[in-house]
Amino acid sequence: MQIKKALNSYVDAGYPIIYINSFEETKVDNIISSAMGGRKGLEWSGSQGFCDFKTKQNLIPGNGLAETLSLLCADNELERKFFVIKDAHLYFDDPKVITCLKSIALKISQGLDAVVIIVSSVLKFPKELEKFITILEMDYPTQDEIKDQIITFADEQGVTITDELLEDMSMYFKGLTEFEIENLLAAALADDGMFTRSDLKLIFDQKQQMIMKSGILEMIPLKERPEDIGGLENLKSWLERKSKVFKSINKAVEFGVNMPKGVLIAGVPGCGKSLCAKVTAQMFDVPLLRLDMGKIMGKYVGESEENMRKAIALAEAISPCILWIDELEKAFAGVNGTGNEVTVRLFGTFLTWMQEKSSSTFVVATANDITKLPPELMRKGRFDEIFYVGLPKPEERRKIFEIHIGKRRKQDLANIDISSLVSQTEGYSGADVEGVVIDAVESAFVDGSGALTTEHLNSAIKNTHSLSEIMKESLTNLSKEYENRHFKSASR
Repeated sequence: MQIKKALNSYVDAGYPIIYINSFEETKVDNIISSAMGGRKGLEWSGSQGFCDFKTKQNLIPGNGLAETLSLLCADNELERKFFVIKDAHLYFDDPKVITCLKSIALKISQGLDAVVIIVSSVLKFPKELEKFITILEMDYPTQDEIKDQIITFADEQGVTITDELLEDMSMYFKGLTEFEIENLLAAALADDGMFTRSDLKLIFDQKQQMIMKSGILEMIPLKERPEDIGGLENLKSWLERKSKVFKSINKAVEFGVNMPKGVLIAGVPGCGKSLCAKVTAQMFDVPLLRLDMGKIMGKYVGESEENMRKAIALAEAISPCILWIDELEKAFAGVNGTGNEVTVRLFGTFLTWMQEKSSSTFVVATANDITKLPPELMRKGRFDEIFYVGLPKPEERRKIFEIHIGKRRKQDLANIDISSLVSQTEGYSGADVEGVVIDAVESAFVDGSGALTTEHLNSAIKNTHSLSEIMKESLTNLSKEYENRHFKSASR
């Protein structure tokens, strides 16, 4: 197991404080026992107090963490020992705790043969300890390890499982801890006394719970379909091809096809970029997760980076899925010189993941102004393709009018002169066209005419200022920029 090897290495190298981020305390205890060998262990926890690590026998009843640390610090009681602190983040507001931990860390750095191991489900520590702390993340079980756990559980319960269901269940369980897998296996059996394909929904529902509890990712309901996009045929064709690979990913990888990474869709606001992200999830037949970069930023040292790692881990746990990052340029604004240190580190974490990603998490990133994006993000190997979405062409505006009128007043569509509407809306974005239809339908209802007419739409057009009027100069500059960079057009 990787975490055991890392723990051994850090202890041998004299790292003073090792922070293991996990809520599986029993599993972590076993790893620590195995890694520490013959060393004597001490432990402090809020529930148990100061005790022997192996026997859990209380050593000094009633001692708080600050008192315990003061004792160990003053008398050098930690020589040739390890000290495990559980849920220390609850006590980091106490200056005495911080001072004692810093003093112990300095002594270890100067030759004291000891190590402090913090075990907590929350990654939070004060800035004063930042230089002394090394973070270890608990590994998720591999698919083979999950299969072994399922088989062992099934044997213990005296039930059978088919090879096909074992393969699917082990794939669905990826990204969950051993503790969560054990509980879900028990819940699956409690339902009907056997393992069936209906149990896969139980696993998926648990993953949805993970997303809601995280507060970082949001699961978006899927309503939009490919036919809701007016135009953008090049992009839709490309996504259709990728969806065929994605739906048969194991066979595709065996054949030699690379795992799809994602797509960056850049261009004019209000021209369907967000809609494309939603439609991609429909085409791929997988959940759509939206990453809110505003929720990534935390106030404590290391919290933002941990939130980014957690968001990536959650997306991979839910995979196969679409991870949608909206307005990417705002997320990493200033990385090229004006950004703060945290933003630069977040960008580095995201960039490394995109480069090395091997999971079936397909990233759909959207951006309005690609000139604000770091050039490293657009290098080959990050995204499979970059598409530029411009203002809709006449034929695309025709389709957009037909889609929005058809959604609201399908019975009136045949009597409307779409061609005249198209000729009057040069420079309109898709959102502008939708706005025209919405206003016209409302006018038709208010005046009591009983039907939507071309006149209603003409009147709405006259009262609408198009995007090309409002943002003429910036749109012209953006269009030139995309042409100079030779991005693939989303339209034919």
